[in-house]
Amino acid sequence: MTDPLRPEHIRLASYNVEWFNALFDDRGRLLEDREFSARYGITRGQQLAALGIVFTALDADGVMIIEAPDTNSRRSTVTALESFAAKYGLRARRAVIGYVSDTEQEIAFLYDPDKLVARHDPQGVPAPSHGAPGAPRFDSQLRLDFNGDGVEDLVRFSKPPLELAVTTAQGHALRLIGVHAKSKAPHGAGDDAAFKRISIENRRKQLAECLWLRARIDRQLEAGDSLIVMGDFNDGPGLDEYEKLFGHSGVEVVLGQGGQKRLHDPHAEMALTQTNALAPSSARFWLQPQQRFFEALLDFIMVSGDLAARKPLWRIWHPFNDPGVLAVPELADALLSASDHFPVTLDLAL
Repeated sequence: MTDPLRPEHIRLASYNVEWFNALFDDRGRLLEDREFSARYGITRGQQLAALGIVFTALDADGVMIIEAPDTNSRRSTVTALESFAAKYGLRARRAVIGYVSDTEQEIAFLYDPDKLVARHDPQGVPAPSHGAPGAPRFDSQLRLDFNGDGVEDLVRFSKPPLELAVTTAQGHALRLIGVHAKSKAPHGAGDDAAFKRISIENRRKQLAECLWLRARIDRQLEAGDSLIVMGDFNDGPGLDEYEKLFGHSGVEVVLGQGGQKRLHDPHAEMALTQTNALAPSSARFWLQPQQRFFEALLDFIMVSGDLAARKPLWRIWHPFNDPGVLAVPELADALLSASDHFPVTLDLAL
């Protein structure tokens, strides 16, 4: 029995699993074989085994999974994730999703039902077909005058954020928002001019999504909610030269600016205040033209001021930079095989 007089400790994680969908068949069964996965040089069996090691080591009460398996007329995110949890004996064994995306990558929350109750609880009013300003429901369209020129654009989320109402075993209420912001990568660029054009268009879309998200955050903070915003923002302060065109990064928008109530993430704040190249990273990509790896800080867990005051602990499970991971070679190897992103965890006492 839990003691209501003692603090309740929970661990939440955000983890982008590269092409998790490719590891399951249409019935949600694990493809534990020697066929290659969508990860270069890694078989499906190897990637699944690596993910089993990582999720077991995380031992989280809840994991916001970015790029979760697909939901469509033939496939079920929930079935696939719960099959995965059963295979590896995870405490976090129940899954919930929100609005389905048009891609093969969903946002899902895998959690321990003995520690948490989580339900999809979208906020905002559905917008009409011509969109709405402010903070309409995330499966709608936003009307936004992005340039301040009096012309409104229509914005739709590539992957609608997952809004959850979460209650802990001791009755603490939390609001969680899982995020997978628009990628800024200029896919399809055939020359330098197309590269620049697509890069600017993608950054514009990513920033618009972050502005919409921040409008929702403002409403949740004004309501006094204990809020956690977590996921892959495909962005970070100073990550590319096109940020200068818009004056700030999407991460800065979501954290809060000016007189807005701020969210807190020490890794984001470190990146914002560093004057040199020393900054944390949460993702590692192979750049074919340069024949080398590139690292970036893309994954965040941002918390409201009331939760930050409880002095939670943040951790990026980086296989080269985290001493606890380095001490366990099997875990370090698994992190490299499992995904091109590394998990971020938050340990919180309530």
